[in-house]
Amino acid sequence: MIVTNTPDVPNREIAEVCGIARGSTVRTRNVGRDIMAAFKNLVGGEIEEYTKLQAQSREQAMQRMIQDAQKMGADAVVNMRLTTATVMQGASEILAYGTAVKLR
Repeated sequence: MIVTNTPDVPNREIAEVCGIARGSTVRTRNVGRDIMAAFKNLVGGEIEEYTKLQAQSREQAMQRMIQDAQKMGADAVVNMRLTTATVMQGASEILAYGTAVKLR
């Protein structure tokens, strides 16, 4: 599956728009990560535990978006975007979305 954040795929023509493909995940922090983050907050620097959690969440949301596009029979997802929203205190949703298309 081709996934791009541009409106088209270089050297390919879009034959059909299948619809909006979406994939999301909702993640919460955990106590162990929060304790490590609190210590890191004292000395400064990157909170690696949260960085890893965000990377895993983005990847899961993108994989779910790809699966949604495949269900529509798409060859690619163009204009792919990521967004986040707070669901409740300590829990965030990561949403990957884009236009599922068939290519010539």
